[in-house]
Amino acid sequence: MQGQELFQSLLQATNETFYMVGISALVAIVLGLPLGLLLVMTGPGNLLDFPQLHKVLGAIVNTGRSFPFIILLVVLTPLTRLIVGTSIGSTAALVPLTLAAIPFFGRIAETSILEVDKGLIEAAQAMGCNYWQIILKVLIPEALPSLVLGMTILIVSLLNSSAMAGAVGGGGLGNLAIQYGYQRFDVGVMFSTIVVLIALVQIIQFLGDFLAQRMRKR
Repeated sequence: MQGQELFQSLLQATNETFYMVGISALVAIVLGLPLGLLLVMTGPGNLLDFPQLHKVLGAIVNTGRSFPFIILLVVLTPLTRLIVGTSIGSTAALVPLTLAAIPFFGRIAETSILEVDKGLIEAAQAMGCNYWQIILKVLIPEALPSLVLGMTILIVSLLNSSAMAGAVGGGGLGNLAIQYGYQRFDVGVMFSTIVVLIALVQIIQFLGDFLAQRMRKR
């Protein structure tokens, strides 16, 4: 693969990777953040103090995080076919990517929220704030810089997983590297794909660190 053809293939594969990572990250954040909040709030001595639910949620999260992603890709093939009608392509890869990302970010969100000073929570309770006010005005704003760093970790992890999804026809940069670089012994394709992935990780990490630092200064 040479010149213009390589460029077009890299561009298409990068767009597919953005599609997979973007949607799965968005869903994981939307569902994982409430999961993290529940893990914190139901813990012993916390706002809701519901240890039984806390244990159940913790077990679900730990189970979801225990599967190696390549195994999850295979195990979820029937579910993927049921949801999107196929087990091949970028859209199909969204199912295992998202299901793997939700418990992963849920645990990250839990860790970030646990870092919030309990004195602030107690002060909010003393002022008569309800649960929603404490969540929206204390927990999330105070944990936001750490949450942004957690989102950065999530996106980089999904980028790596999306490349792995290429091993089973998931599309994106991983599929390009395996199908054209590895199977056809095209070193140029393999090298170009690695360079793009490294550049993406560097950009994502830089932006995440920059945003978190700006939020800490406010």
